[in-house]
Amino acid sequence: MKLIIISGRSGSGKTTVLQCLEDNGYNCIDNMPVALLPELTRLLYSEHQESRVAVCIDARNAPSSIKSFPRIVEQLNSKDIHCEIVFLDANDDTLLQRYSATRRKHPLSGETLSLAEAIDREKQILDPIANLADLAIDSTAMSLQELRSLIKQRVAGKQQQHLGLMFTSFGYKHGVPTDADFVFDVRCLPNPYWDPSLRQYTGIDQEIIEFLKREPEVNLMFEDIYRLLDRWIASFEANNRSYLTVAIGCTGGQHRSVFLVEQLASAFRSRNHSTQIRHRELKLNH
Repeated sequence: MKLIIISGRSGSGKTTVLQCLEDNGYNCIDNMPVALLPELTRLLYSEHQESRVAVCIDARNAPSSIKSFPRIVEQLNSKDIHCEIVFLDANDDTLLQRYSATRRKHPLSGETLSLAEAIDREKQILDPIANLADLAIDSTAMSLQELRSLIKQRVAGKQQQHLGLMFTSFGYKHGVPTDADFVFDVRCLPNPYWDPSLRQYTGIDQEIIEFLKREPEVNLMFEDIYRLLDRWIASFEANNRSYLTVAIGCTGGQHRSVFLVEQLASAFRSRNHSTQIRHRELKLNH
């Protein structure tokens, strides 16, 4: 039995994720009490061992129940129930903006807590779940369509037995992704931006590809990153990791990082790894 546990702060996209999983054949339950997880899985497992179930657990649970979450997950894993935990979040300003736009009431806000205080308090409450996440997603810069696409690729469409690799390009001037497991800084490499004839292109265009492939330092960087990941992926899989996010950053996220993400993803796909690509600043996924 496969159980996907969705959690995260209010406004981070949990409902969108649950709807996406439901559209892809999962039996979905929102606002699941933590204490009922063992009984739910017992009933479902006795009827359908091949069931695919997704539940959403959030701060509407009592804090004492959420503190028991790690122990309950450990019990489920020991009973041949494959649990994957997906934790969504966004920065505080984004969550405040989303609540202002929807005019919804935060589940923790009230007479004693302002909205900003409730958002901060929710982070503390959910820490026991966040610390166990197999996949952390920062939805700050994502549209709903991008989030659905990401979930469909990395969760709904993923084969259970394989570790899912996500290669993300980004620009340092727009901030470092907070949901990456590995971050590589490639700003030391030759920059096509300083050639006016190349500035208009990106790392997926042949002009940039040819420019960077001619540079020995670029090829060396590729080889070093590839060897490190290839060496350690098996160890992550042996440790029951289901997802691994690798972020490559250059200054603007247009040329060098995009090129290296494409090259690395292609190399690992040739080794039959489940691999996806996200170019954050280009708003492209494949």
